[in-house]
This record gives sequence, structure tokens and C-alpha cells, in this order.
Amino acid sequence: MNPCSTTLTQLRDAIAKGEISAVQTAQAYLDRIALHDPTIHAFHETYNERTLERAQQVDDGKITGPLAGVPIAIKDNLCTTFGRTTCSSKILDNFQAPYTATAVAKLEAAGAIVLGKTNMDEFAMGSSTENSARGMTANPWDTTRVPGGSSGGSAAAVAADFAPGALGSDTGGSIRQPAALCGVVGMKPTYGRISRYGLVAFASSLDQIGPFCRSVEDAALLLDAITGHDPLDSTSLNEPVPEHYKTVRQGTPKNLRIGLAKQYMSDANDPALTKAVEQAIEVYKQAGAEIVEVDLPHTEYGIAVYYVVATAEASSNLARYDGIHYGHRTENPDDLVDLYAASRAEGFGEEVKRRIMLGTYVLCSGYYDAYYLRALKVRRLIKNDFEQAFEQCDAILCPTTTGPAFKAGDKTDDPLAMYLNDVYTVNANLSGIPGISLPAGLTDEGLPVAVQLFGSWFDEARLLQIAQVYETATSHQHHRPTMGN
Repeated sequence: MNPCSTTLTQLRDAIAKGEISAVQTAQAYLDRIALHDPTIHAFHETYNERTLERAQQVDDGKITGPLAGVPIAIKDNLCTTFGRTTCSSKILDNFQAPYTATAVAKLEAAGAIVLGKTNMDEFAMGSSTENSARGMTANPWDTTRVPGGSSGGSAAAVAADFAPGALGSDTGGSIRQPAALCGVVGMKPTYGRISRYGLVAFASSLDQIGPFCRSVEDAALLLDAITGHDPLDSTSLNEPVPEHYKTVRQGTPKNLRIGLAKQYMSDANDPALTKAVEQAIEVYKQAGAEIVEVDLPHTEYGIAVYYVVATAEASSNLARYDGIHYGHRTENPDDLVDLYAASRAEGFGEEVKRRIMLGTYVLCSGYYDAYYLRALKVRRLIKNDFEQAFEQCDAILCPTTTGPAFKAGDKTDDPLAMYLNDVYTVNANLSGIPGISLPAGLTDEGLPVAVQLFGSWFDEARLLQIAQVYETATSHQHHRPTMGN
């Protein structure tokens, strides 16, 4: 078998049955990365020697677990004691973390093997992976186009079959949006469901770790490995964790209600996306679901609220990069003020600087009440909208993006146009609900489109089950870019 053409679940089962060894599997992925990643640039670095050593331990029975031998890629804002953790920024160019992120540690405890770190928008600030100090990642479907962001490297790695699964982070859509543009499954769980310990902070009240993979079953399998309470993370909630994978395999849920919000069904949508949503509605009708109209009246304020809250938290979180404790330090500063200013000016990219300045502004005396405090109040209203909506339905269906992948460079000179890429994703982060993006076919140009499902708080198992209904009735998840063998 070719391990690079299977789903994560199929690969896990094949290794467990001895149909292929973990070493053969790891070597196949490393070979494919070496062959094709110079074109795609999904990875910053791979850990070839460590990968093969752990794979041999799996074959020798020294490493076991539900993911034994399965290679996984991880976004470069997840700390590990091995390799570097750079957040695709010059300011952390050679940073080696003193500890490993809980989500990564849980993956390895389940037997998974970390292949390497993937490219991203610097400090997760972007929607195209063009804001990387290491250079942009190309979309495997069309290398002249972006893979989305900020977790573009992880999405591209799964789409290009460089890994059967990957971890990313989602602050305003940074898992779901690149998953959509790359034609793979991407999920943001409930805020607090997965520990953020070891995730380099962008906006602490919004950041969430989640999986990329080929199928809903794969997403459930990865969630089972990384969810759960962590005392090292004060925002990790001690809620019961269901068996996601087992729930997904139970089939179509009964009395299913799918919500449609008029605010997400705009005539301005790309025709391919409108068609994809309409086809998804028909799939659920055929499955016996009731289609319910719900109202999310504060949706239109989501982007404005997000870019106040996220930038304010970024301004605070990134203040620690001062040229003193760790990270880049300028040479021969004139004084302490020059050390701070020059180190940050040299280390941060333009988009990060823009967001720090925006965040600092909205937190300034005289502007705090007008911007930041007001944004928090509207954020509460957005959450209230979802609370009321989920009294009427089990999941809300909408597009993931405003269109398919755009050409590299098309939006880099227009930050507002770039920010609007997140119009369908940010409100899930503001309210803390889980969301999943599912492949929904291809445009006439052969580019992926996607649909998105929102679920209620801590109801990932049911959300995955609902997503599985759509996936089972379609074949979109089997589409792959043509990249050779």
C-alpha cells in the first residue's frame, strides 16, 4: 500500500495490523516531503532522524497507543523541546522552547510521530501565509495561489499528502479557512476544550488548537488524543470528554435540525459557494433533517469586534518580545529605549507591527471605552445570538470562505480586503463555539470550496456526527491535487 494516499484512520489500522511498518510509513512521508515540498514550502523543518527513531520504536513495540506510528505535522507556534519554535518570525528565528505543548505531548503519548514544523503567517496574524518571515506557502492545487492562513503550512501539508494529519491554531478562522482553500477537513473545538499550554499566544481569549485531516473520522481520532483538562492552562475547562471517534461511527443522529442564518446566505457569495451550501442543504434534507431558519442579528459586527479584541490582546501578548529575555536582540543599541525599539522593529514583520499598533491604540486612555470595552459588549451579544440559535437547531450551516483560493499577492496591499476573508469564521472564536470546515467540491477552475458547520459549546461529538452525515453522502473528501506520486 502507499501510505501517503490513505486517511489517517486507515493508516493507523494498517500499521496496527502489520500491513505496513511504521518505519516504511515514516520514510514514505519524508521522501514525499523531500520531493515536493521545495515547491510547496509547507514545512520549516523536518525531524528525519527523530522521526525514524520513533517509528522504529513503534515497530519494536516500545511505543504504543491509538495513534502508534502515525506521522503528524504541527504548526510552528506549538512549543517543542526538539527543533525550533519560531512562529515564522525573525524575532524568534532560533528560539528553542524549554518545554513541549500539552497538545503535542498528548499526541506523542498516543503514539503519533511528529514529522516537523509547518509554515504560518507570522505569530498567526494573517489569512494567506504570505506574512511569514520564511517565505509564503503555495497552495498544492495551484501553486500561484495562497493556501489560506494563518495555518497554511499545516493545511497544505495534509492536502499535498505530506502528512495524514496536522495540528494548527484558530484565532479567527486560521484552521477552517486554510482547510477550505486546500480541500481538507479542519476543525476548531470549543474554547477551553484543548489545552493552550505551549501554544505561543496571539489573542489569548480567542486562540484554539485543532486538527487538519482528510476525513471527519480522522478529526474525531485526533480530538480524542488531544482533548481534556490540563491544570497547566488556566483556561482549560474540566468538562467531561466524550468518545468522539466512537460517536462518529454510530451513524446519523436522530431528530436532526440544521440551522440556516440569513446573515450567512448573502447574494454576494461566490456562485460556487452558494451552490455548495445549497447542495449541503439537500444532503441533510435527504438524511431526514429539519431545516430551520435562525437569526444571528449581530453577525455583521463580527469582523470589527474581532479586529479590536484580537489586536488588543496581541499588543499585550507581544510586549514580552523586548530584546532582553529571549528572541532577537539588535546589535550595538544606543540605550535601553533603542534596544527595545530596534529589536522589535527588526524582528517583527509589517502585519504584526500593524496589529500591535492597532491594539495599542484601542487600549490607550481615552479610547479604551470607545473601542475595546464596546467591542467586549458586542462580543457578548454575538454569543447571545448563538445561544438563542442553538435552542432551535443542532448545528448551523454556512460557507467557510468568501471564495476559493486567491492569487498570491492579490490582497497584500489591501489589509481590509484580507481581513474580510474571515467574515464567516471569526464569530465562532468570539463566542467560543466549535466549528468544522468540510470539502464541498471544486470550482470550474478545479479549486476547492467548502461548507462550514457550527455546533454548540462542548458538543464536538455531535457536530462531528452531523458532519459525517454530509461526508458520507458526498465524495468531495477524495479529491486530491495532482502532484505526482
